[in-house]
Amino acid sequence: MPERLKDSVPPHNVDAEKAVLGAVFLNPDTFGTVLEQLRGKDFFKTGHRKIFEAMVSLFNKGETMDLITVTDELRNQGDLESAGGLGYVSGLTDATPTSANVSYYTGIVRSLSLRRNLLNVAHEMISDAQNDTIQTRQIIEEAERRIFDIAEENPTGHYKTAGEVIARTIEAIEKLYHTKDSFTGIPSGFADLDKMTSGFQKSEFIVIGARPSVGKTAFALTMASNMAIRYKRPIGFFTLEMSDMALMQRLVAAEARIASDILRTGMLKPSDFHKLTEAAGRIYEAPLFIDDSPNIKLLDLRAQARRMRQQEKVEAIFVDYIGLVEPENKYNVPRHEQVAETSRSLKSLARELDIPIICLSQVGRQSEGKAPSLADLRESGSIEQDADVVMFLHRDRGEKEGTQDVNNVETELIVAKQRNGPVGTIKVAFIPKYTKFEAFSYEKV
Repeated sequence: MPERLKDSVPPHNVDAEKAVLGAVFLNPDTFGTVLEQLRGKDFFKTGHRKIFEAMVSLFNKGETMDLITVTDELRNQGDLESAGGLGYVSGLTDATPTSANVSYYTGIVRSLSLRRNLLNVAHEMISDAQNDTIQTRQIIEEAERRIFDIAEENPTGHYKTAGEVIARTIEAIEKLYHTKDSFTGIPSGFADLDKMTSGFQKSEFIVIGARPSVGKTAFALTMASNMAIRYKRPIGFFTLEMSDMALMQRLVAAEARIASDILRTGMLKPSDFHKLTEAAGRIYEAPLFIDDSPNIKLLDLRAQARRMRQQEKVEAIFVDYIGLVEPENKYNVPRHEQVAETSRSLKSLARELDIPIICLSQVGRQSEGKAPSLADLRESGSIEQDADVVMFLHRDRGEKEGTQDVNNVETELIVAKQRNGPVGTIKVAFIPKYTKFEAFSYEKV
């Protein structure tokens, strides 16, 4: 198999490459269309690649693109002979009956270039698989990243007419009018938070911190269910601390508004079954995807997140929580450096997948009894640095908590950092018996 791959001629179509270049000579105005799909590296034949790059050079200088100027540019760069010589370049138009089909020719060249890229990845995978010094997980993650890059690669965007843009803009305004939403990102379901953040934005790395038992998981799960069930947005949820069934029990209790202890003991009333069935139906239809791998390796998490994005088109990913993600190399590496590596990796993953990644984090014991701050993020200052948004959940525990209505425990949601927006404190309500959060109502407390 490796020998066959090594000895075979990579996919290419010299006639299609000639047709693309010839079409540009026949009608230089088509070059903009070609540039939307191709770069020099997409040409298999070296001479064709040099001719195309000479065209790009003239295009960038704003100069006329014809047989004379292109050959002169090749001559100045010392590439005319290696491009085939004057006779070969001038003969390219003979291989192109018309410039009208340039998009078709371009598509052929682009498709075969992608196939060659895939073959290169295959060669590298074979080489890495035979290298005992490289971890298997690392080989798989790197291969998936390369294939994802190939699938998502697009040389340029496409320009749009004002008519196209205004039509979509009016449609978006009408949608906002009918839904009364004012956010541009993915809504969390908490109106005050969404007003402050305009929703969770693409490519953002968002951190939610709190002391144990304040409700980090419950808050994250409430937001995830709002996004998936209420807004029908595909959501990925990595739960490293509990099983998928335990997480689902929490979600069912919150959605059906049945006390979680009743669900755990099975002491349901006949009226509960109707609520349970309706909630189960809504959850069943929700585009929520759960991974409960305990102590998941960082590379495995990245690979799984990439698959969720490709296959399920998830629009946000939750990670519960950052301290439980296992770095690939944790031996003889200080804990703060391990967490810093995870933080940087999740930030880059958010940018790569172009979706928000919401990650939970513990805060240090020093924040007990007071509102946490950025300095209290546990184990690494890198989290504070990498995050685009940092939020903390905080409520006074002890005597003051005991005086509150157990059905609606006032909790502060502190937006301590927002790279592109305001900071401040929002009140939310924790409902202990349903293990969920809701918008705070002053009438209940």
